[in-house]
Amino acid sequence: MTTSAARTAAVASVSFHDVLSDDGTVLRAWTNDPAGRIDGPTVVLCNGLGTNAYAWPALLDPDCDVRVVSWNHRGVGGSDRPADPSHVEIEHFVEDGLSVMDHFGIDKAVLMGWSMGVNTMFELAVRHPERVRGLFAVAGVPGDTFATMLAPLRLPRPVARAITVNLSRAMSLGGRALTPIAARLPIGPRTIDLLSHTGFMFPVKDVELAAEAVREFLTTPLDWYFHLALSTSRHARVSLSRVTVPCAFVAGSWDILAGARDMASAAARLEDATYVELRGTHFIAMEQPEVVHDLLLEFIARVG
Repeated sequence: MTTSAARTAAVASVSFHDVLSDDGTVLRAWTNDPAGRIDGPTVVLCNGLGTNAYAWPALLDPDCDVRVVSWNHRGVGGSDRPADPSHVEIEHFVEDGLSVMDHFGIDKAVLMGWSMGVNTMFELAVRHPERVRGLFAVAGVPGDTFATMLAPLRLPRPVARAITVNLSRAMSLGGRALTPIAARLPIGPRTIDLLSHTGFMFPVKDVELAAEAVREFLTTPLDWYFHLALSTSRHARVSLSRVTVPCAFVAGSWDILAGARDMASAAARLEDATYVELRGTHFIAMEQPEVVHDLLLEFIARVG
């Protein structure tokens, strides 16, 4: 199968469902098992902020042995914006996750989070422990994420937080003017190759699917995306003493959006947690999809 054909097959493997959240917001949920044929455990994915299914090549492989259920954030990828634009805090994402689980008939599951989705899944585990079997964190920390950004630069946490929050604030104000430009950017393999040499992202396994993920990401107006980011920046660190399920952390050594040191620190404070650090960035699920997926399968087996 050619790379292009593989990308087409991966995109076709995603099916979408409309789900009503508690405050009346209609969400676009998705699964990698449209025909209900995957004979494996179900994992609920709390995805990275504003991201999509195509950032997970291993999960779109028909032989991945894991049924994944997830959703697109409010105002992203076909999900409606809430009637109240302030309803985009982590607590609202938790309610969205519960609504998606209820829609698919999932009483209890392993949760997997990426980036800001790690905040969501830890908050869900604290508020609704009866719905969670385990927590698999990829390139994300359990709260106060903005203070962990720019970690490879070794900046003090207050400085890192001030820089990243103020940048998000500026982009939320000026994003409307930049959105038409971003929406017209020609995203293809050459763009991904360029990104992979910036240090922000390392070379990815599936260039075509990565391009699809970026194209889909850029359909969200930038002012709305950074409005979401500012709202989530207010999420404080979760009290880990209230987390009672097994956890696993998979970090990228060169991640500038979720510091590896902070992930290691969180794992060390939990009674039943593992920590693995890979040579990669925030996008390790695209850079080393097989490795991350094997770690997920090992975790699922450990949780039982």
